[in-house]
Amino acid sequence: MPESAPVSVSEKPTGTPTLTIAERPGWDLPGWSMLGIGLVLLLSGGGAFALGLVNDTIALTVSGVVLFLLSFPLLAGLTLVQPNQARVLQLLGSSYSGTLRTPGLRWTNPLTLRRSISTRIRNHETGQSKVNDADGNPIEISAIIVWQVADTALASFQVDDYEEFVAVQSESAVRHIAGSYPYDAADRMSLRENADEITRAMSEEVHARVRSAGVEVIETRINRLAYSPEIAQAMLRRQQAGAVIAAREQIVEGAVGMVEMALSKLEENHVVELDEERKATMVSNLLVVLCSDNDTQPVINTGSLYQ
Repeated sequence: MPESAPVSVSEKPTGTPTLTIAERPGWDLPGWSMLGIGLVLLLSGGGAFALGLVNDTIALTVSGVVLFLLSFPLLAGLTLVQPNQARVLQLLGSSYSGTLRTPGLRWTNPLTLRRSISTRIRNHETGQSKVNDADGNPIEISAIIVWQVADTALASFQVDDYEEFVAVQSESAVRHIAGSYPYDAADRMSLRENADEITRAMSEEVHARVRSAGVEVIETRINRLAYSPEIAQAMLRRQQAGAVIAAREQIVEGAVGMVEMALSKLEENHVVELDEERKATMVSNLLVVLCSDNDTQPVINTGSLYQ
């Protein structure tokens, strides 16, 4: 018979002891051989019982009853373990007796309660949360958490419902990460520009919160990220203004370079001698032409610059 799993005692900062149980392999035997033995006992007991009644033989009847009763615990201990599924064993519904992970038909102590826990990879999508980012702007964010059960003992006995625990803690972690970074920033890490770093930090945050339930986080990805509707238009205009300013800076920088190149070429090739006032007029005209949003209309001066 398997012994109860070891239990460790850890102290919280408040001094309250916390019982933590770890997963261990459960005791089992190949199920097909035990199924064959159980069927043989069942058929033999039924046949012996019937034959004893016909021949009025008490010993044969009693033997048939004994064989028939022995077949029940053998058949009751049969357990089917599907691939990527585990069976958590509880002896008489109280103490933890181990976990069966070997797929196929297995046989274990018939007095144990066998609870099925899936160890397959699962997706959890957090609800759309409305939080304030690090700059105080309201944003809407949701994420997809890819996880699986790594320790079936913790998932069974450490929390009431590990699926609900993952859902609540994941949403809490997403809200905490969203409030720790700005939505958009040029001089620091932001939610929009640094998605890989943010999702890595989010995965670590979620894993730290759910590992007490025996859950392993495989991947975390942001599913939705946007400003809240009440400030979305204002933020869009701000982003557009920033884009226009950046474009203007690039246009002006290029125009100044072209003006410098034009003046330099005129002086090198001795095309025309320009005094400072004519240079200023030429620079002004070129900058207007190069930096204007609309097509410029040339004005022909038939007189002198000084008239």
